[in-house]
Amino acid sequence: MGVREDARHGGIDLTPWGKYDRGQRAVYPLLFHLLDGAAVAGVVWDRYLTRGQRRLIASGLGVTLAEARCLVMFFAGLHDLGKLSAFQEQEAHPWARISDALRSDTRNWRSMPHERATMHSVLHLLAEAGFPVDTSDSPGVLVAQILGGHHGRFLQVDIDGAAKTARVNLTLGGPAWQDLRRRYFALVRHLTGATAVPTDVTVQAAVLITGVGIIADRLASQGHYWLPKAQAPAFGAGEHYAQAVRDAPALFEESGLDRVVLPATPFTQAHGGLDKPNDLQASVIRQLATVAGEKGPGILVVTDATGGGKTVAALEAARLFNATGDTAGILWLLPTTATTDAAYDVLEAYVAAHRPEHAPVSLVHSHSYLNTVYNDHRLAAHEPSTSDAYWPGGDDGDEPVAGERPEERVTVPDGWLRGWDRALLAQFTVATHDQALMAALPVRFSALRMLALSGRTVIVDEVHALPPFMRRMLSRLLNWLGALGCPVVLLSATLPAHVADELVRSYLDGAGHPHAATAHLDCRPSYPGWLYAAARDASLTRIDPAAAAAHADRHRRRAGIRLHSVRHPSCTDPENTPAREERLDRITREIAPVAQWGGCAAVYCATTADAQATYEHLRTALTWPDGGPDGQLLLLHARLPGHRRESRTRRIRTALSSHGERPERLVIVTTSLLDMSLDIDVDVMVSDLAPMHTLLQRLGRLWRFSHIPRPDWLPEHPCLIVLEPTDHRGRTLLPPAWRPLDSPFLPLATATCLTRRPEQLLTLPDDVQDLVESVHGDAGELARADAALRRSHTLHQARTRTEEHHSTLHLVPVWHDTLSLSDLHRQNLHPREAATRLGTMPRRLLPVHRTPGGCLALDAAGTQPLPEQHKPTTVQVRTILQHTLPVPAAWVADRSGHLPTPAAWRTHALLADLVLLPRSADDPTRPVRFGRHRLHLDDDLGLVHSVD
Repeated sequence: MGVREDARHGGIDLTPWGKYDRGQRAVYPLLFHLLDGAAVAGVVWDRYLTRGQRRLIASGLGVTLAEARCLVMFFAGLHDLGKLSAFQEQEAHPWARISDALRSDTRNWRSMPHERATMHSVLHLLAEAGFPVDTSDSPGVLVAQILGGHHGRFLQVDIDGAAKTARVNLTLGGPAWQDLRRRYFALVRHLTGATAVPTDVTVQAAVLITGVGIIADRLASQGHYWLPKAQAPAFGAGEHYAQAVRDAPALFEESGLDRVVLPATPFTQAHGGLDKPNDLQASVIRQLATVAGEKGPGILVVTDATGGGKTVAALEAARLFNATGDTAGILWLLPTTATTDAAYDVLEAYVAAHRPEHAPVSLVHSHSYLNTVYNDHRLAAHEPSTSDAYWPGGDDGDEPVAGERPEERVTVPDGWLRGWDRALLAQFTVATHDQALMAALPVRFSALRMLALSGRTVIVDEVHALPPFMRRMLSRLLNWLGALGCPVVLLSATLPAHVADELVRSYLDGAGHPHAATAHLDCRPSYPGWLYAAARDASLTRIDPAAAAAHADRHRRRAGIRLHSVRHPSCTDPENTPAREERLDRITREIAPVAQWGGCAAVYCATTADAQATYEHLRTALTWPDGGPDGQLLLLHARLPGHRRESRTRRIRTALSSHGERPERLVIVTTSLLDMSLDIDVDVMVSDLAPMHTLLQRLGRLWRFSHIPRPDWLPEHPCLIVLEPTDHRGRTLLPPAWRPLDSPFLPLATATCLTRRPEQLLTLPDDVQDLVESVHGDAGELARADAALRRSHTLHQARTRTEEHHSTLHLVPVWHDTLSLSDLHRQNLHPREAATRLGTMPRRLLPVHRTPGGCLALDAAGTQPLPEQHKPTTVQVRTILQHTLPVPAAWVADRSGHLPTPAAWRTHALLADLVLLPRSADDPTRPVRFGRHRLHLDDDLGLVHSVD
C-alpha cells in the first residue's frame, strides 16, 4: 500500500497510542498526535516566527522558504515516532487495544526513552529518503538530533553503534513495528509536502527548528485539545490531518503567541507624555533609522548618566530594528528583581500606550509571583501550577484553561504563557539577566530559550552590574545572538571601555567576523553617546559629535562625593587611642536635618545586618516633629518576607518617582536592593563605601529630577556622603562581613581615588568615564602608588580570571565550534543547579505558626492555614512563596529535629526545598537554632541572624 491508501479510512494501523488520560480512559492514536504536531508547527512558522527567523532556517537548510516550512512541519510531525516501541507497554489499558499483529511482534525489544528511540529509528528512515547520514554533522544526523531534542536535551548519535539499523531494529520491535514506523514516516512526509532534501543543516537553523517543535508539541499536548478528538476520532489519517490544519490556528491563538504589530504612535504618547526626544535619543532615531534600514540588525551600545534617557533610547532603537520586519518584540533584561519589576511597569505602559487589541507583556524572574501588578488576582484561579517538570497533558491534573483571560488589560498574558520557560516566548518580556543567560548553559530546553530570544530586540540594561562570571556568560550569549541575526542594545551609565569592546567583538564574532578581522576596530563608545556595529559587515556608526556635545551640555551639573572616615562596630581600636567618629553617629548627623526639617533620604548599607542596626539606631536617635517616625522611616532589604518586600519597594518607587506624591519627609535604610531601581530621587544620600560604579549609580539618584523642589536647608549642590571604614591609623579597613560582597580591591581603590581628588565636586557627565576607568578599567596606575593596594590589585586580577574560568566550564560552545548538536548538552545540568551567579545557592525560609489545633498557618491567628495533607492549588502556592525569604544555605544546613516540609509539597519544584521556621505564639522573637546559627523573624527588622 502507498501513502495515499494509508491516509484513507482503514488504510493504516491506528492502534498505537500517543496520549492517554487515566481518569477518562481516553486513548489518542499516536499518528494523530504526530499530525497535530505537524499542523501546529505550520502555524508557528506562519504566525510566531519572524521573517528573519524564517530566512535563517531556510538558508540553514539550503532550500526555499516554502520548502523550509514543509520540512519544519515534517520534522515536528516525527517528534514522537519513537513511541512505536516498548513505550506502548507503559499503560495496560491502551496496550490492550494494540492490534494483534503488533502485540505478537515484540521479541527482544527493550525499553528506551522515546526521544532517544525517535532519534535512532528515524536515522535510517532519513537515509532511505536521501538525507546524508555518514558523518556526525551530516544533515540526516542533525535532523535526528533535532527530533531527539524535543524533550529539551540534544543527544549524541552513535552512527556506527547504537544507531545502526540492525541494532535499532533489534531493540525497537520486529518487522511489523519497523514497517509501521516506515509507513508513519512516509505518511507524515506526504501530508506535509516535505519532498525537498536539505543540502545542509546549520547549527543555528537546527536550534530554531527544535524550538518550533517544542512549542508545537506542547500546544498539541494540551488535554483540552486532544481529549475531544480522542473521544470522537477521525476515520483516517488524511481526514484527521485536514481537521488538524483547520484547528491549529485557534489553538495557537489561545496561547497568546500571535505576533503583534504595534500601531504607529506619537513619541509623546508612547513615552508617558515626554515632550520630545532629547539630543541623544533624537540622534539614535535619526541615524539608526538609516543604517539599520540599509544594513539590518547589529549591536547598539548606549552609555549615559543615570536619568539621561537611555531607556527611551533603547525602546526607540527596538522600534527601528523591528520596523525592518526581521524581528518583532522586545526582551528587556535587568540585573535584579527590583529593577525588573520597575522595568515591567515601564514596558507595560509603553505597549499599552500603542493601544493594541491584545499584546501580552510577561515578567520572568524567580520572584515574579511577588509582583501583585503582574499576578492579577483574576488570573490566579485559571493559571496552572507550573514547575521545571511541568508538561501539558501530564498526569498532574493541572491543565490550562483555554480561552480565558481578563479583558480589562490588553497586556495581561494568557494562562499558557505564564509558565516559567514559556513566559519568555511572549513578544514583549521583561526578565532578569539570568533568564537569558540560561540559554548559554547546557540546561534542558535551552533551545526554546534561544528561540524566544532570537526573534526580537534584546535590551541588556545595567551591563556594568555584571561581575566577570556573568559577563563571560553574556559574551557567549551575544555570540549566539549575533549568529541568529538578533539585534541587541546594551545600556549602562558606568561601563568600562574594555568591557564594551569585548562584548561588541563577541557579537560580531557570532555574526561571522572573527576577532582577528575586527582587531583594528575601536569598539568603545563615547560618554555620553552610542556606538552601533552592524552584523552584516561589522561597520561602525557613532553618535554625531554635535548631538553628543549638545546632550552633555543639557545634562551637565555639579555634584559632590564626600568621603568620611568612620569606625565600623566590627573594628576595635587599641587602648589609649583617640576616640573616633562612629559610623552610626555620622549617619545620624547627616539624616537628622531630614527628620527635623523635611526631605527624602536614603541610607545605603553594605550588609543586611548593618541595615538592621542602622534602622534600630535611627529609630531612637532621630527627633521627629510629631514624636515618632510613623511610616517616615522605612527598612528595606532582601531578608524580609516577599510580600512585605514587594509592597515596600513599590511604595518607595511610587513616592520617590518623578510624578509621585512626594512625602514631606521619608528616610529609607536599605542595602544594594535599590541600587538600580528606576526613577528614584532623594534629597540626601549616605552610603557605605562601595565600588566606584556603584557610588556613581547612587549619585545618579541624588537630585535626579530637576523639577522637584528641594528643602531650603539643603546646600547648593547635591552631595553623596560616603562612609569609609578605617582603622585607628586612618587606613581603609573593610569589615569581614563586607569582603565576600565584591573584590576587596574595588572599594579600596575607590577610596584611594576619591581621596586623591583635589576637589569633592564632580562635573557630570564629564568626569564619570574617567572615574570608572580609574577603578574598573586599567587600574594598574592607581595600584602602583601603594604596596598594599598593589597586592590587592594582583588578587583582584586573579579573582577575575578565576571567575571567568569557572563561568567558561559550563558554557555551551560558540556556534562555529559546535560540530554536533549534542555538544550543546555535553553536561547534564539541571536548571535548579545551573549557576548564573557565582556564590552559594540560597535556600528559601518560610516562617510558620503552629495553631492551638496543631495545624500550620502563616499568621499567629491561624486565619491563613497551610495545606499539609493535599497538593496546594496555584493560589496557595503563590501565597506560600510570597511569605518566604532567602537565606544562605549554610544557615539552615543543620535541620535535625526541625519541622519537616509537608509531604504533599515534596513533589512541587517550588515548594520541595522550603525550610520551615516555626514561630512561637508566646514569644515570636525567640530564636530558632539551626546548628550554630540562630534565626528569628522580627516584624520590623525582618530575619535576624546570629552565630554562637
